[in-house]
Amino acid sequence: MSLRRFLLSLACLAALPAQAVELVKWERIPLPVALHIGQERIVFVNRNVRVGFPPELKGKLRVQSTGGAVYLQPGAQFARTRLVLQDVENGEMILLDISAEEGKNVLEPVSLVYQGEVSSSTGNSDVATTDSKTPTEGERQSTSKPKEKKSTTPLPVALTRYAAQSLYAPSRTIEPLPGVHSISLALPDKLTSLLPSESVEIKPLAAWGLQGYSVVALTLRNQRAEKVVLDPRRLQGNFYSATFQHRWLGASGTPEDTTTVYLVTKGRPDNAFLPEPVKAKTDKGGKGDAD
Repeated sequence: MSLRRFLLSLACLAALPAQAVELVKWERIPLPVALHIGQERIVFVNRNVRVGFPPELKGKLRVQSTGGAVYLQPGAQFARTRLVLQDVENGEMILLDISAEEGKNVLEPVSLVYQGEVSSSTGNSDVATTDSKTPTEGERQSTSKPKEKKSTTPLPVALTRYAAQSLYAPSRTIEPLPGVHSISLALPDKLTSLLPSESVEIKPLAAWGLQGYSVVALTLRNQRAEKVVLDPRRLQGNFYSATFQHRWLGASGTPEDTTTVYLVTKGRPDNAFLPEPVKAKTDKGGKGDAD
């Protein structure tokens, strides 16, 4: 891997903005989701859902659902249309009002939040308001304590960024992530079931955990004499999200033939991977003649 290419990709990960994912709260009100023609947008539902495809969008929209994420890619313009997502576990309906039009700017992924508050920072968010009433003693004590600002960065994004910085950035530049801890992996030295559609050698590197989520970093090395384009939808397993450090691998033997993938899971990461195929043992001696 060339140093320049590696450093550029690392800089992109390190500088990942807090608003890399648009957070929206589901409150039983249809959520508007804008799409751009020819551009795929991901909706992180964070639940196992079944998608009800509107017949009027046949030939206009491609929909794929896997691992708690719904992938939407329009092929033509269409007005606002209701898309119904059904939780396969409890039957709850989640309603999205989607529309598609021409657009060049890249739309951020959408992540649904079901509890708590969703807030975003603005230029006036730090302006304090005053009241004409004289505060009581209890109010003085409560207001004297500074309020901790909660990060709006989704936990999977923060974990992925921390993993990339921990592996490749100087230690002094690693952004602190309170509560994060290393996880020991019980994975094989080489994984063949993760990306069986490509001739890629995959090896586990390290893993970290935080608040019920885990991120696993793995190296990918191309074994072919031609370029390989990496597509997270081809990964086999139960993953919350997947981030490739590079979008493609160069031909085997070139400086670009290796990259890293960061897989975020819920719970222990070992359970998210498919079991490796068992190689059948062959009898070298062959069958003996029966007496």
